Amino acid sequence: MIKYIGSKRTLVPTIASIVAQLPVRTACDLFAGTTRVGQAFRRLGLEVHSNDLATYSEALGLTYVVAGADVDRLRLATLVAELNALPGRDGYFTEAFCRQARYVQPENGRRIDAIRDRIDELVLTPVERGILLTALLEAADRVDSTTGVQMAYLKQWAPRSHAPLRLRLPDAVEGPPGRVTRLDANLLAPQLDVDLVYLDPPYNHHAYFANYHVWETLVRWDAPESYGIANKRLDCRSRKSRFNAKRDAPAALAELIGSLRAPWLVVSASDESFHGAQRLHELLVEHGHVGRIDIEGRRYVGAQIGIHNPAGEKVGKVSHLRNQEHLFVVGPDQELVEAVTAGSGALR
Repeated sequence: MIKYIGSKRTLVPTIASIVAQLPVRTACDLFAGTTRVGQAFRRLGLEVHSNDLATYSEALGLTYVVAGADVDRLRLATLVAELNALPGRDGYFTEAFCRQARYVQPENGRRIDAIRDRIDELVLTPVERGILLTALLEAADRVDSTTGVQMAYLKQWAPRSHAPLRLRLPDAVEGPPGRVTRLDANLLAPQLDVDLVYLDPPYNHHAYFANYHVWETLVRWDAPESYGIANKRLDCRSRKSRFNAKRDAPAALAELIGSLRAPWLVVSASDESFHGAQRLHELLVEHGHVGRIDIEGRRYVGAQIGIHNPAGEKVGKVSHLRNQEHLFVVGPDQELVEAVTAGSGALR
């Protein structure tokens, strides 16, 4: 799975343990990202609806939420081997992200160009295409030279970037096949007919679209105009979410929660977000009984490394290295809400 700031990797066991105790059969992850939570729900036997505006999230959703037993994995394994054998060639990716910027070593960039072009030439079902794009995305992530976000890249090539790019067929996820959409969460929310909704909305001014613009371009393959040292897509300037604006985010979240009809909600929020725990509780109590778990953990890797100028010199001090995640459970059964949120959380 790709490196992703805000990933719920460490929270997934807790979230899955909670949901496993609830009387639910269908669930929607409205801000799916890398689909980690949706995969966990699927393994619990739930029918999952994975939604996110990001095109790369759609590819991951097709791979890990939608793909079922009808997928011809032997055929895909053969295609992966063929893609791995392709010689590299110069293209947009190599120029934009290996020479003008330095996310991936040029030799690996040339292979990405060749493989990505070839994927578009193949006759594939949407799910097969999603799986091959995921294989390429994950392969590129394993040899990138960043701290996990694509707002910048390391001054010196990361050790992993010297490894040769190699695609692996993504593992199948057990459970019933789900569905994937790429829609605005606030427009989708009132249409949902599911037992449970998981909410992990953007929580500060950093947009995931810009944080992962390289992966967005890799999947879209649209050779966009770019700007800045990070070579971000030009539409990063114009594509803004209300959830990334401190003034607009509270109203956007209140509107979203107010439009949901699912009896059960699970909501993640950081103590670094625009949405304070008390305010979230006030919004959620309108939906049902509310329980909360607080989990302390380390901040993202960039905070651990510190603040540096373009010359690579440390120029500032990070304010704190740990944060707290709030996990809310909301539902119609107070006794069950209290039971599943009993305890004080755990360090991670």
